[in-house]
Amino acid sequence: MASPNVIQFTPVTQVPNTCNAIAQSELAHLLEMRRQREALDEQITEAEVSLRAALEAGATVESGIFRAYLKFTERRSVSWKAVVERELGEDYATRVLAATKRDKFSALVVSA
Repeated sequence: MASPNVIQFTPVTQVPNTCNAIAQSELAHLLEMRRQREALDEQITEAEVSLRAALEAGATVESGIFRAYLKFTERRSVSWKAVVERELGEDYATRVLAATKRDKFSALVVSA
């Protein structure tokens, strides 16, 4: 992975006056910031994919102030539960829910 480029953002300190023309430099500045954001988003995605793969492969995190782990969640998606309860009874709906396979999700969590 190439060394990350340092990008310096210059905050807009002046509110543009209400004139009839928008300067080309303002438009160019906006487009450049969008390009930088897209580049950063790509770098972030690459870093997250790399960290996720390492954690999934069993890598440990060096001790220090930062933590990284995969957070797993499961849920069942049974939007028809109320209809089944009404038509076939609550006991039947409970049995179907218990037999329904859970959807699993994971998220990379990095914090201090």
